[in-house]
Formats: sequence, C-alpha cells, structure tokens
Amino acid sequence: MTPAPALVLPSVEVETGPQPTCTVIWLHGLGADGHDFEPLVEQFDPERLPPTRFVFPHAPMRAVTINGGYVMRAWYDIVSSDFSGRREDAQGVHESAVQLEALIARENGRGIPDRQIVIAGFSQGGAIALHTALRHPRRLAGVLALSTYLPLADTFVAEAHAANRDTPIFMAHGYGDTVIPYEFAERSGAFLRAQGYELDWRPYETEHGVCLEELRDVETWLADVLQE
Repeated sequence: MTPAPALVLPSVEVETGPQPTCTVIWLHGLGADGHDFEPLVEQFDPERLPPTRFVFPHAPMRAVTINGGYVMRAWYDIVSSDFSGRREDAQGVHESAVQLEALIARENGRGIPDRQIVIAGFSQGGAIALHTALRHPRRLAGVLALSTYLPLADTFVAEAHAANRDTPIFMAHGYGDTVIPYEFAERSGAFLRAQGYELDWRPYETEHGVCLEELRDVETWLADVLQE
C-alpha cells in the first residue's frame, strides 16, 4: 500500500513581486512560529532578488523533554542538553523532513523547480533544513542554516544524496551563542567541508539570533544563488 502523502503545514507567505520565480522555505526555531522571520523580508532589497515567494511554515505542536515536557511548536524533541551525545529524537527529525518535502512538492506544483528553491532555517529549523536538503533527490538552489548544527550526523554519509553534493550552503553562527555553542556548530561545518560540500561559514559577534551584518550577508548570498 502506498503511504498517504504528508499534510502540507500551514504557513505564512510573503511574495516580493508578482508571479514569483523562486521560493525560500524558511523554518523557525524552537517555540516560535512562522511569523518569527516574516519581518525580515521587508529588510531585503527587492531589486537584488528575483520575484520570490518566502514560505514560513508553522512547526507542529509537540512535547519538548528539556523544557519539562511542555508542549510547543517544535520540529523535533530535544531529549538532552548534553552536546556530547545525540540531543534530537530521530523520529521527530524524520517526520519534519517529510513535512518539508511536502512543502517543496507544493512549490513544484506551483511551477517553481527545485533549482529555484532555497531551504532555510534558524536553530532547530536550520537543523531540519540541513538534514532534509542534503538528502533531497533533486538539486536545490541552496541551503541557508543559521545558528544551528547538522542533526543525525552519524547517518549522514549513508543517506546524503549526490544531487545536492555541490549545492551552496551558507552557515552562520554567533560567537556568543549560549543555546547552541559556537564550537559545537563549527564541528558540523567542519564535518560538511570534510565531506566535500561547498560551505560558506560565517561567524558573527552576536548571540543566538540574526544580527544586521548577518542579514546583509544573507541577502547577498540569496541574490547570488537565486540568479535567474
């Protein structure tokens, strides 16, 4: 029996021009929602980007172990605050990857090819962006991963798809990040480089968030990878 298709998550959408030719699917962090990064679109210069649809999905509600089991929007459960071992639950990561793939498929149905789609995310959302995009079977425009790390790294080599081996990856992290330590995220970047990925690693004098300098660099990177 063919499994039922994943339900498409409710999302906030912002279009920078009529008849978008590109899409950025941007996943929020733990406890936030799709509105979290919506205001950033207004900070981008529309003259630098092709007409682009920004899609900001809302993560499902789930209990988060490190927050005392409190139910909040989360892409996966975080089972431990210990960065020396696996922190994320594999089932939640896989479920969110399927939901992200459904969002990509919806954009395909709207006439946006994979090569004109950027998968982006912050913190937990960035982890799902990296996990899913580098396993995706068709070439994407790029991966934007902010204040995050590569989850389920122990299965990555076996599961990564060759289609996105040369896809540009922009990873940014704050030196003062106390939620996901800089050194931990930097190890993910080093791991991806060792696997031969085209990684643009950007450190910033900030904490767990997006600073103005970083936002300008993201705009420049998006303008480059979304060239028509």
